[in-house]
Amino acid sequence: MFSILVVEDDTTLNRMICAKLKQAHYNVISASDGEAALNCLDREHIDLIISDVMMPHMDGYALTSALRSANMTLPILMITAKGQMEDMEKGFRAGTDDYMIKPIHLKELLLRVEALLRRAQLMNKKKLSIRGTVLDYEALSVKTGDHVENLPPKEFYLLFKLLNQPGKIFTRQELLDEIWGIEKDSDIRNVDAHIKKLRHRFGDSPDFTIITVRGLGYKAVFVEEAK
Repeated sequence: MFSILVVEDDTTLNRMICAKLKQAHYNVISASDGEAALNCLDREHIDLIISDVMMPHMDGYALTSALRSANMTLPILMITAKGQMEDMEKGFRAGTDDYMIKPIHLKELLLRVEALLRRAQLMNKKKLSIRGTVLDYEALSVKTGDHVENLPPKEFYLLFKLLNQPGKIFTRQELLDEIWGIEKDSDIRNVDAHIKKLRHRFGDSPDFTIITVRGLGYKAVFVEEAK
């Protein structure tokens, strides 16, 4: 069971978020400000943090900066009443992974939490070896022999997802939900476009190929299995 720390000084909103997360079968821990959150992290294993921005003692920006300075990589979802671009930019520069503006929709919050946790699980695997091909999640690179290619994030995440389970068919919707989450501009066509780019990059790979399964989606297979 994943453990989520909710850092929010609005008691009513804190309780509402905690209740919704518990309904979704998460282990939930509550804190009222950044300092209390740090104390919780000293005692508990936390998989994800949901944090307000404006709080007493230590705000969300300071909390996020402190965690990133300590090399803590757990996902952070920031919630704020501020909607200006400079405020969002400040949050992302501090190290937050996602951002929601009040009033929040709790169903959307759950979707964002699920997406962040999925991505975190992939990141924890760090490297993936497929015969002579090595994918490095931190560097977003693919090494084949002596050749190293750095990929844009979405292309890398998509390839990593396919190669992590060779032979498994993923629908376009599954890949869209996994890689793009609930981004406003996400579309099924994004998946097809990125698959096309990956095929162009790795069409001559001696280790793997990406196959279209008509009516279903895509899968990655070893080269000899594609023949």
